[in-house]
Amino acid sequence: MTVIMGILNVTPDSFSDGGLWFDGDAAIRHAEGMVARGADIIDVGGESTRPGAPRVAISEEHRRVLPVVRELVARGITVSVDTMNASTAAAAVEAGAAIVNDVSGGLADPEMDDVVLGTDARFVVMHWRGHSDVMVDNARYTDVVAEVAGEIELRAAQLIVKGVAPERLILDPGLGFAKNGPHNWAVLAHLDRLTALGVPVLVGASRKRFIGELRPGSTRVEERDFASAVVAALAAANGVWGVRVHDVSGTRQALDVAEAWSRGRIEG
Repeated sequence: MTVIMGILNVTPDSFSDGGLWFDGDAAIRHAEGMVARGADIIDVGGESTRPGAPRVAISEEHRRVLPVVRELVARGITVSVDTMNASTAAAAVEAGAAIVNDVSGGLADPEMDDVVLGTDARFVVMHWRGHSDVMVDNARYTDVVAEVAGEIELRAAQLIVKGVAPERLILDPGLGFAKNGPHNWAVLAHLDRLTALGVPVLVGASRKRFIGELRPGSTRVEERDFASAVVAALAAANGVWGVRVHDVSGTRQALDVAEAWSRGRIEG
């Protein structure tokens, strides 16, 4: 069964829902609602990674993220922390987070590898070529599928050589990060290049710009939820471990259909 990772942005400036869950109590209520609707993991992030987003001071990231992580863990919810900062990752794991979801795959902070080595948390290795202010300039490929798969595999191998157990790693192709629309669709159409590596794969397509480009006239990001759920179902059918989404309810329904379809193929 494909895991659903519900997105909880405790930021004022996320591209999708910035400010909605900035208040701690609102964030907790929203997280509980996502779990009730079918989320298996709540991914808590305190820094926007949209193209062009400014960096956030580490002390501010701690202030935003850690109280929410502690409260969710206390309520029995499995938590992932979305951070590029080693100190935030370490503090969140100490507070009970089970996964460190680093959009840089550990490349943004040279101390992140030591944090991963020093904890039992799982680690998301995302494909990354630079921070938000330069990612658009880095969207240059000769063969996007081969290059993305190769760069993720190299980064995972570096962590394994350092001593991180392979079963603790999760791979993420980094849709929207240093990739334009055609790049994203090519990577999605060839997810088998990643799943063939034998490491769990996480896909985060929810509400991203390339989804919105399918309907140029739409302006509200919520209008991308249906297409995002379709992508999640197709990704599940192609063997991914998990999907990271905003709309948990719609995604849960889409995954239920995909899983029933797969069972029918086996049992038929």
